[in-house]
Amino acid sequence: MEQKTFAVPNIGCDGCVRSIKNAVNDVPGAEFVTGDENTKLVTVKWDGPADWLQITEALKEIDYAPAELANS
Repeated sequence: MEQKTFAVPNIGCDGCVRSIKNAVNDVPGAEFVTGDENTKLVTVKWDGPADWLQITEALKEIDYAPAELANS
C-alpha cells in the first residue's frame, strides 16, 4: 500500500475536507486517511487499481488540486 501526504491550498472548511474524502473514496483502491482544514494537509493511501494520477485527477475535478510538499 502506498501513502502520500500533500497540501491542498484551497481547503477552507470541514466541508472541503468531506468533499476531498468523497472524491478519494470514489477512486477504486484509494482510501482517504486524514485531512485538516487548518494545516491544509491531506493524507491518502492506495493499492491497485488506484494510482497517484487517478487520485490527482479526481481531486482536480472538484477543484482541490494537490500541491507537492517541499520534502515529498
